[in-house]
Amino acid sequence: MPSWPMNQWYVAAYSSEITHELFGRTICDEPLVFYRTSEGEVVALADRCVHRRYPLSRSHLVDDQVVCGYHGFTYDQRGACVAAPAQKRIPRTARIPTWEVREVDSLIWVWIGDQERADDALIPRAPWLDHPDHTTVRGMEPLKARYQLLVDNLLDLSHETYLHGGYIGTPEVAETPITTEVDDEADVVYVSRHMDDAACPPFYAKSTGIQGRITRWQDIEYHPPCLYLLHSRIAPVGVLPPAEGPDDQAFHVEVVYAITPETEHSTHDFWMVARDFALDDEEVSAFLAENNRTVVLQDVEALDVLEVVVEGEKDRYQELSINIDAGGLAARRILERQVEAGRAEAAAGTPAPAGAST
Repeated sequence: MPSWPMNQWYVAAYSSEITHELFGRTICDEPLVFYRTSEGEVVALADRCVHRRYPLSRSHLVDDQVVCGYHGFTYDQRGACVAAPAQKRIPRTARIPTWEVREVDSLIWVWIGDQERADDALIPRAPWLDHPDHTTVRGMEPLKARYQLLVDNLLDLSHETYLHGGYIGTPEVAETPITTEVDDEADVVYVSRHMDDAACPPFYAKSTGIQGRITRWQDIEYHPPCLYLLHSRIAPVGVLPPAEGPDDQAFHVEVVYAITPETEHSTHDFWMVARDFALDDEEVSAFLAENNRTVVLQDVEALDVLEVVVEGEKDRYQELSINIDAGGLAARRILERQVEAGRAEAAAGTPAPAGAST
């Protein structure tokens, strides 16, 4: 059984990545091919021709139908084969699995598990990503490490002080205690770190123009398994949110990560930074994009190394956890519960296979 929860939504791509061209990406060990129809609908199919398993992502579209680049088997949006070479009668088994997909907040979500159980209410929201009151920069970096290591990384931001010094890390991040809350009914982990008097790292000094020390808040929401939200508030020292009205004396940055397993030992690390200031300033956008990508690549380098270490020591490694790990440990518990729930559902019956066509 996989190490990730089944019957869950995972981010497969950005909306901008899916066009009227075939786009292949492996999500949770499932090779998938995506495309947008002439009507704008996003389609997700198994990235394998039923005939000789040729990747359909290396094929082409004709009138919203996928034509295999090897022998010409042609599939409609529901995965049914509608044409095969040299014969008019198409075998009933000539069809490929389809996946439920949704386009929400400029993200393409795919349901991994029993397709009949896809539930739109379970898609976590990040409305800033395509809101006119925010400007967003984004990217995706491949991670040669299991997704759980990225979850641990993002739930404990004390590493910013050491791994990301000179970009977003300052001494106060590691020195300031956290508060952790868990909503077991909604499966959400909340971790907060409020710094009343902190150095302003270059990431915020150069993007906001603040000079001197700052009040810096980091409020995390993690919605297992896939979506991570970091609500960052930056203001001059002593400037707190008003009792009523807009918090317009502060700068707000919404940092969003989609943590999508590719395989058991690789992850799609989607990152986004949305801001409510300097909306039309292209220099600020370029600065935040470049610097956040640098920070992400620092994490990637560290986690790629850690994956090798963890895999090599998996039978004899014993962790030590302290107070700063409370959020990460809570996330692990929820993920373990979600994984076990998927296994129990599979053992209790025979749900439709992942991506089953209907």
